[in-house]
Amino acid sequence: MARRPPSVSNLPLNALRAFEAAARHLSFTKAGLELRVSQAAVSQQVRTLERSLRVELFRRLTRGLALTEEGEALLPAISDAFGRINQVLDRFENGRMRETLMIGVVGTFAAGWLVPRIKTFTSSHPQVDIRIFANNNRVDLGAEGLDFAIRFGDGAWHGTNAERLVDAPFTPMCTPAMAKRLKDPIDLHQEVLLRSYRSGEWTQWFEAAKCSQPRMTGPMFDSSISLAHAAARGGGVALLPVILFSEEVARKRLACPYNTRVHLGSYWLTSLKSKRHTHAMQAFRQWILAECQRMGIK
Repeated sequence: MARRPPSVSNLPLNALRAFEAAARHLSFTKAGLELRVSQAAVSQQVRTLERSLRVELFRRLTRGLALTEEGEALLPAISDAFGRINQVLDRFENGRMRETLMIGVVGTFAAGWLVPRIKTFTSSHPQVDIRIFANNNRVDLGAEGLDFAIRFGDGAWHGTNAERLVDAPFTPMCTPAMAKRLKDPIDLHQEVLLRSYRSGEWTQWFEAAKCSQPRMTGPMFDSSISLAHAAARGGGVALLPVILFSEEVARKRLACPYNTRVHLGSYWLTSLKSKRHTHAMQAFRQWILAECQRMGIK
């Protein structure tokens, strides 16, 4: 009867560790120093493994070792397996396993809402390694390996769950000095109107203000953050979600000359319907929804 090939369950773990270390160093002595055992113990463990496999893994040379063809074939698999184990073990800390949480966030929400508050989440969930990637609302959850994406719109994205976080009505914003001369919406006809890549936003605001819209010729930006920076430096008037620029208003960098506001969309917490929520995802979702509710802005 042919002898069955060896299986992992029948191989001694210490022997595999001894082989991997010796193969990296090509030395039983150096492997022993790494594993804190004697050179003889490493040699004996490797002999045990070779007997189990019925092959020689090393050629014993006068000075050091050389891998046989069988040893060269085994080393990458063993190294990868121990590497994967160590990666998981590195995530255990104080009796809990660390988790990585990948979040894509539209830049305006990241700067104006999430970043100033994220410390309250990380301090209460130290086992979560949170990684935030800012974007301009164009995001692919699956392709980018994201757990969540916080994005702006109507909440209708194919294949995703979407939970509304913040309603963020838009209103014209500019420097306080410029705001002083803007008494009526018609005064905007004399100003540079900064534009977003999302067309039609100014049209909706002028309709809500019951005012004709001037010809739009101002520069176009791909994010509200860029719009706000340009407006704060006197470059023109920007249509912005005021709730996310309250700090700029408090510091008198921006002002709102009009009370008219228009709803152009909301900020949503989105995730793939096909993705199982990890403990880290559940913790972040509960935190951000509670934070929005606590602030009374949901």
